Amino acid sequence: MELNVLLRLLMAHLLSDFVFQPDAWVKSKQSKKIRSAALYLHAGVVTVITYLLFWDWGKWYVPLIISLSHLVIDILKCYTRNTFVNFLTDQLLHITLTIVVWLIFYFNIGEITHKTLSVLGTNNTWLLLLGYFTMIWPLGIAIGKATEKWQTAAGMNAGGLDKAGMWIGRCERVLVFTFIIMGQYTALGFLMTAKSILRFTDKDKMTQKKTEYVLVGTLISFTSAAVIGAIVAYAIK
Repeated sequence: MELNVLLRLLMAHLLSDFVFQPDAWVKSKQSKKIRSAALYLHAGVVTVITYLLFWDWGKWYVPLIISLSHLVIDILKCYTRNTFVNFLTDQLLHITLTIVVWLIFYFNIGEITHKTLSVLGTNNTWLLLLGYFTMIWPLGIAIGKATEKWQTAAGMNAGGLDKAGMWIGRCERVLVFTFIIMGQYTALGFLMTAKSILRFTDKDKMTQKKTEYVLVGTLISFTSAAVIGAIVAYAIK
């Protein structure tokens, strides 16, 4: 029951911020800041939706606290630059405060501690955590070191988006690892095909060295992620 309340509160936040907040309100808050009527209209929407999804009429003050905290955070956001980092910070604050309110009024320390320890106490949980951690950090560094001698020759250090290749590699390894764990080998094939098509239909006319470098890096990334995924999947079973 306690977790169900938290999930409903989080859904209320997402609906309020991303569905029932018009772009005109966002622009108004950015330009007029604390004087914007949209700021307070949005707070009203948050209050109504939170009340509707909260559904615990005896604790009417919980949605009120959440909506007031939402308003304060939005006012502070009005005076910051509209960047991706600030957007993430804003959402993290909203979610964190929602969780804090839930913990204050619904936290059952015994039950939650028991469930958390039971999950963390299993080998499968740690196998998955180690697997995903390896996909994101160590494996990426290892692949970079393995292909380092070809980067300059292939012209990979000139042009392109900063660290784009690193994030592409991380995403593809996480996806490959996940598909292997879930046994979704068809999806794995689609992923490999999609990346190959995107690479080789590039309008930039990649040189042979660059093409070979990308192909080698992709195959190493896919193969290593697939092998580790298969090992983890076998260990879990």
